[in-house]
Formats: sequence, structure tokens, C-alpha cells
Amino acid sequence: MDTTNRPRLVLASASPARRKLLQSAGIEPEVLVSGVDESQVDHSTPQAVSLALARLKAQAVADRLTTQRAGGVEADRQIGDPARVFVLGCDSVLAFEGTILGKPADDDEAVRRWRRMRGRSGVLHTGHSLIDLATGRELGRVASTAVHFAAVTDDEIAAYVATGEPLYVAGAFTLDGLGGPFVERVDGDPGTVIGLSLPLLRTMLGEFGVRITDLWTPGAANGNGSR
Repeated sequence: MDTTNRPRLVLASASPARRKLLQSAGIEPEVLVSGVDESQVDHSTPQAVSLALARLKAQAVADRLTTQRAGGVEADRQIGDPARVFVLGCDSVLAFEGTILGKPADDDEAVRRWRRMRGRSGVLHTGHSLIDLATGRELGRVASTAVHFAAVTDDEIAAYVATGEPLYVAGAFTLDGLGGPFVERVDGDPGTVIGLSLPLLRTMLGEFGVRITDLWTPGAANGNGSR
């Protein structure tokens, strides 16, 4: 594969889960944290909230990179030629029984949520915003996946919340971490629940005329696929 003009992907997120998803697909993203205040978004639907937050994150990082180049300042992670750079912002919220749930404020809220969610189902919505840094063109899409929670006990909830993990993720649970055993199944793309839909990213890149395989790092297939 000719990597001379390989496009670069900047992930506008501090989420290690999103970065790991991209790495598992052969893409090593640059990571620049947006620093967006998530409390500033107020929309009526979970889809609108997740997309608005994703757009804020992507635009904040795109603006920073554009400003740095205009002023002749190097980017935080040596981002390459703007003509080959795409900025990706993502954000997730859980829609549960008419309520939009982001990250819980504290342990008590996380416990209350899990006592409501256990044995029931919700829908995890993840907004995706992809910006072509060269043109400023932006695409926004939302992926949604139904999540069915196990009928966990009070002791299991207390132990899980005590780990601190639920405080850092939308809906107070993970699929790829300690919360995985407490999710009975998902209906849809599991990546959406983890924080980034790779099939949707492929489609969005295609709308920019870019193949997702163009973002593969050299030797991306080495070691992948083994069991």
C-alpha cells in the first residue's frame, strides 16, 4: 500500500475506548482533546444531544488546528498537511424510559441509575462529526444501538460503582470494560455502545471520497485476526 499521501485522522476525544476501536481497525489516530463544556448543550432528543456534542468537539479541535497553522504554530501532535487531515468528534448518550442520560454526577446517581436500568433496556446513541480540515466541510451522523441490561443485584451494583468506572461513561456502564458482564445483549453495532461506529465511519469517509483502508497504518494487518 502506498502510504505517501495517506490521510490522517485526528480523534477529538480523550476516550481510550474510541482510540482502541480505531487501532483495532488498523487506524492509529492523532488524539487532541477538545475541552468542550458538555453542559452547554440542551436539545429535546438524545440523537440531537449526541450529535450536537460530537460537532462541538470536532469543531473545537478543527478550529485549533486551523488557527495554529494560520499563525505558523506547530500542532500539539505534529499533525500533517491539512489537505490530508480529518477530525472526528464523537459523543454518546443513553435514552432510557424517556430520559437522556450522560455521565452520572456521583456514586449515588450511578447507583440509582443502575437500580432503574437493571432488567430493562435502553438505546445508546452515538453522534459522529467528521470534518475535512482542508475545506471545512462537516458531516454529522448518529448511530443507535439497543442495550439490554442484566437483572444485577444490589451487591453487584455497589461493587461496580465502587470501581469508579460508571462515573466516566455515558449511561454509567461500559460494554468493553468491567460493565460488560452486566449487559445481556445489544441489538445493533457494539461499537456504537463502546463509543464509535466503525461501519458508520467508513460510510462517512466514503462521502468524502476516502476509503477507510486509506487510513490503515503500515503493517496494520500484522498480528490482527489471531485467536
